[in-house]
Amino acid sequence: MERRALQIEIRAARDNPRRLEGYAATFGAEARVSDFVETIRAGAFAATLASGADVLALVDHDPTRVLGRTRSGTLRLSEDTRGLSFAIDLPDTQAARDVLALAERGDIGGMSFGFKATGENWSGKRRELRAVELHEISVVSAWPAYSNTSVEARSKHDAHDASLRHALARWRA
Repeated sequence: MERRALQIEIRAARDNPRRLEGYAATFGAEARVSDFVETIRAGAFAATLASGADVLALVDHDPTRVLGRTRSGTLRLSEDTRGLSFAIDLPDTQAARDVLALAERGDIGGMSFGFKATGENWSGKRRELRAVELHEISVVSAWPAYSNTSVEARSKHDAHDASLRHALARWRA
């Protein structure tokens, strides 16, 4: 299994102060991995999402520090035009409390994901991930490989405000 770490922005939700949201992977962003450059093509996660596979949310790829999982509904994943978005309803565990505290301070390094490549294209020292079997996403405390990911402690109030701003901007246009 391969792992890729990404810089992220974490949002905690006001309606659920124990929720993190953001992007575990972004499409088209370049990452230097060992001696090659890698990008992720839009749709790379579609097969895993459609399969209903049980994907875990972990801290630093550590299977003893589970934050959520798709099977229980505490981790929700989806693809949009930007990348693989996630929402994690955090448990009341020490690991989750630590992650939330670091996220609220802006001290989290990024997001990462563990996967097996099932479709890829190589061109010299460039690799494009076209399809992956996703096993887990992780909040990482250090340095990510991809710099465009985000994780935020997010509130319903924040989302409602953003939705209103977006609607107002469309109305003015």
